[in-house]
Amino acid sequence: MIAQTTSTVLMIRPANFGFNPETAENNFYQKWDDRTAGEINRLALEEFDTFVSSLRAKGMNVIVVDDTPEPRKTDAVFPNNWFSTHSDGKVVFYPMFSPNRRLERRNDLMEILMMKGFKIKEIVDLSFFEQDGQFLEGTGSLVLDRANCIAYACRSVRTHEVPLDYFGRLLGFTILDFDASQTIEGVVSPIYHTNVMMHVGTDLAVVCLESIPKTSERLALQKSLEKSGKKIIPISVKQKFNFAGNMLELQNGQGEKFTVMSHAAFQSLNAAQIQTLEKFTTIVPIKIPTIEKIGGGSVRCMLAEIFLPLV
Repeated sequence: MIAQTTSTVLMIRPANFGFNPETAENNFYQKWDDRTAGEINRLALEEFDTFVSSLRAKGMNVIVVDDTPEPRKTDAVFPNNWFSTHSDGKVVFYPMFSPNRRLERRNDLMEILMMKGFKIKEIVDLSFFEQDGQFLEGTGSLVLDRANCIAYACRSVRTHEVPLDYFGRLLGFTILDFDASQTIEGVVSPIYHTNVMMHVGTDLAVVCLESIPKTSERLALQKSLEKSGKKIIPISVKQKFNFAGNMLELQNGQGEKFTVMSHAAFQSLNAAQIQTLEKFTTIVPIKIPTIEKIGGGSVRCMLAEIFLPLV
């Protein structure tokens, strides 16, 4: 049985965290901030270090790698978009929408993982899709039910069907894709990343069903989650805007399960939702207001799960 959760994550400590105008084109969660670049990066570092300490205090293995100062990478703190690891020893590199985010791909991270005792049997590099303007941004685009080999994905300018199908065939995942939309200042647009509107854990699925306009696709998603044994916790559109869909389930070395989410996401949940989550996992709320506001991503985006086998 393939595990849904891991106790090891890799996190990138930012060197130049800041606002990225290229990604702001379709990430409406990003907000411009007129503080100095140095101040913004200092606050991001404080939030990052506190996050790492919180996970380690719960018994999770956090591999911290420093971002390189050059080339300048404002979004390096979100490594889950450019690579994923798998229990069969595969690592996947993904095609990225934003040209300046493609600079985040680092082969030396694979060497670091091998030095830590992890076995990499194959690197599946899908970045060639960028040449054709086709994108699939890692576990931002893909919400993986690893135990049941199902990949959930909402189609968008960052999640295209051809690389999605390619991923499914190469990695042995059934693809369940759908349209999900949001209204920003009266304008309807696709949700850019699936992990904004849903999360799948061992026993739970948190999903903003309201954001899926087609009844048939909404029901197909519900049916798939229920068939694979997930208890569905629906979240509202307002909760989604507070990053309540951007959670991740982890476990520690003793097998205790935790649902990691931002403090903003936690505050948006109601008592019944919290109670259901706490039946299965312990909630770990993390304060990252600077990273959420300026980067437009939350805790799940900061965590690259390591599922590789040990040597």
